[in-house]
Amino acid sequence: MADDVLAERYGRTRSSKRRERTILVTVAAVFAVVFVAWVVWAGLDGTRPTLEVKDTGHRLLTDQRAVEVRFDLSAPVGSDTACVVQALNEEFVVVGWKVIEIPASDEYTRTFTETVRTAQEANTGLIYRCWLT
Repeated sequence: MADDVLAERYGRTRSSKRRERTILVTVAAVFAVVFVAWVVWAGLDGTRPTLEVKDTGHRLLTDQRAVEVRFDLSAPVGSDTACVVQALNEEFVVVGWKVIEIPASDEYTRTFTETVRTAQEANTGLIYRCWLT
């Protein structure tokens, strides 16, 4: 009897335990449903075309005040793309910038070399961003 009085005083009755368990199971079930929905939406959705670009090198053309940038572009077959090629100086300031449009092809991966003229002496060149057009 004393145990029942103490349990009731501190909220440890059978009905409160049952209510806590029900809340816990409900929260866990909602979390599981949200997690599974996110995995299906983010991980298994393969309908978006993928576009990948990788810098493979650069060459400084100091006599022409330019940078030659080499890169590989992987784009869906038959898709036009565009890329921004940029040249940076020692302080990582953009000293040259060029938007190039790349026509569609039957190949998924292609290699390109692009020359970017610079306003100042550059020490590197790279691809800034590519997108489908």
